Amino acid sequence: MKKHKIYTMSIAKVYPLYVEKAEKKGRTKEEVDEIIRWLTGYSQEELEEQLKEETDFETFFVEAPQLNPNRALIKGVICGVRVENIEEPTMREIRYLDKLIDELAKGKAMEKILRKV
Repeated sequence: MKKHKIYTMSIAKVYPLYVEKAEKKGRTKEEVDEIIRWLTGYSQEELEEQLKEETDFETFFVEAPQLNPNRALIKGVICGVRVENIEEPTMREIRYLDKLIDELAKGKAMEKILRKV
C-alpha cells in the first residue's frame, strides 16, 4: 500500500503554516511550539533540530521521545475525519497535531488544548 504523501513531507515545510494560522488569530509561535512539545516530548532544542534537519512527518512521530498519553483525549473532526476513528497510527498522530493547532487558532485556552485534566 502506498503511503500518504504527508508521511514523506518535511515538518519544516508545514510548521510555518501552523505558526501563520496561529498568528492570524492572535496566538504565538511559542504556543505552537508548546503544543508540539506537549504532544511529542521533544525539547525546544530537539524540535528546532528536527525542523533544521527537515525531518519527514513519519520519522518525526516515530522518533518522538515521549508521545503524550493524554493525546487520546483529543476528539473531534479535522479534514472531515474524526481523529479518534483514524486507525493508522502515524496518520492519527499527524491529525492530532492538526486538531491541536486548529483549537489554538479558534481561541481555545492552552490548558484545554493541552488536556490538563
